[in-house]
Amino acid sequence: MTELDKALEAFQQDMDDTKNQSLFFDLFLNSHFYIPIIDSKDLPEGAESVEPGHAVPLIVEAEGNDYMMLFDTEERLHAWAQTKANYVVVAGHVVAEMSEPPLHWALNVGTEYPKQFVPDEIAWLRDIVEKCNVETGELKE
Repeated sequence: MTELDKALEAFQQDMDDTKNQSLFFDLFLNSHFYIPIIDSKDLPEGAESVEPGHAVPLIVEAEGNDYMMLFDTEERLHAWAQTKANYVVVAGHVVAEMSEPPLHWALNVGTEYPKQFVPDEIAWLRDIVEKCNVETGELKE
């Protein structure tokens, strides 16, 4: 059980407890995630080319929604992929900054502690990150 699992479990036990909610989302934004990526040679024909050094996250469609897969350990990613998978490691706050609706997130699929994030929740996290960036920028001036 990871620290993120513990925080998620506490949050899900009492969704109205703002302390547990804050703890989980703060930990999420400050954690690093293993995101499976598509090899550029596996992109569909006609897809935009990928610049060297840029990664294309694997997007999984389920129930009519597009999900970016996130795993808090490399082992969980490989267990889900059932093979060694290519990935990038990205901080949670960066994931929030780069995600746009209607994208959903699927955290730790295949474990005892999965979580789905919906676009409104992702937008809320992105707003928090943007506010923190503004405050940090103001402090630096």
